[in-house]
Amino acid sequence: MSRATSTRLAALSLVWGSVFLWIKIAGYGFSPVQMVLIRLALGAVVILAIAYAKGLRLPKVRALWGHLTVAALLGNAVPWTLYAEGEAAGSSGVAAVVNGSAPIWTLATALLLGQEKRVSHHAAGGVLLGLGGTALIASPWNSASAGTGWSVLCFVLGSISFGASFAYTGKFLVGRGIPPLVLAGGQLTAATVLLLAAFPFLGLQAVTWRTDSLIAVLVLGVVCTGFAALLNFELIAKDGPTVASTVTYLMTAVAVVLGAVALREPLGPPVWLGAVAVLAATGLLRRRPQHAVHSTGGGPVVASKAETPGTHGGGARGFRGRTRLPWK
Repeated sequence: MSRATSTRLAALSLVWGSVFLWIKIAGYGFSPVQMVLIRLALGAVVILAIAYAKGLRLPKVRALWGHLTVAALLGNAVPWTLYAEGEAAGSSGVAAVVNGSAPIWTLATALLLGQEKRVSHHAAGGVLLGLGGTALIASPWNSASAGTGWSVLCFVLGSISFGASFAYTGKFLVGRGIPPLVLAGGQLTAATVLLLAAFPFLGLQAVTWRTDSLIAVLVLGVVCTGFAALLNFELIAKDGPTVASTVTYLMTAVAVVLGAVALREPLGPPVWLGAVAVLAATGLLRRRPQHAVHSTGGGPVVASKAETPGTHGGGARGFRGRTRLPWK
């Protein structure tokens, strides 16, 4: 791996891995809906400004906006709000680990949508291992666990929503010849409108004006949601999807370390073992039969996250190029 590739990979892993830390800090001053609305709006402005500078424009097809709105609901508005809600009382490290389980829910949704007719042995093993890892993190049998309660429920529901958004995007948005920047900007715009609609009902709490929270929400929107997308595009274009997919693992490790060091979050053996299980499950779900791999140059494909701003970062998180589902 070249020095330039390593630099791009490290930079994206650090940016996306820090998302959970910034969510935690932003939550000291802003409610979940307030935080997510600002993050979405800032991210949309950055992406659209770059897209327009390249001569791209938002689509005008009404049906496409319907699909973008559903993808925005499942991939941004709901999960980002749930993660912000969960981190209000929970651990940023646990949030990052549970976030890594999104491919499991992508597979489940793809089966429901008919995108997958059968599940391979390694994919089935990945699902079972991932579910076991998530259960271990939650440890409902242990009241002292760092992963119990409402926060983990929010993280799991958010990951399910992420997974559903990837499968939905793969079925209805990917492959239409629309530039990823346009789809990303459109989805973030739709998500911003959804949060604006929810704001009068869920976002009117008093803001606690803190410098750290204000900086955190600005970083979330401008850097982690906006400019990180461009870094991801560059990583895929120059280094291929296989290298880009490793962000999933690296960002989780970064998030756990940042939570432990910067926030002094306690992470017991169940969380560490659960993290290993979830990451191993993600690896199994990303395996593809040899005949399915036909990459050249920028390569085919990493999951259908590619043209949407999905999870908090990679894995899911993120913007990828033209894609297939991860287990293909």
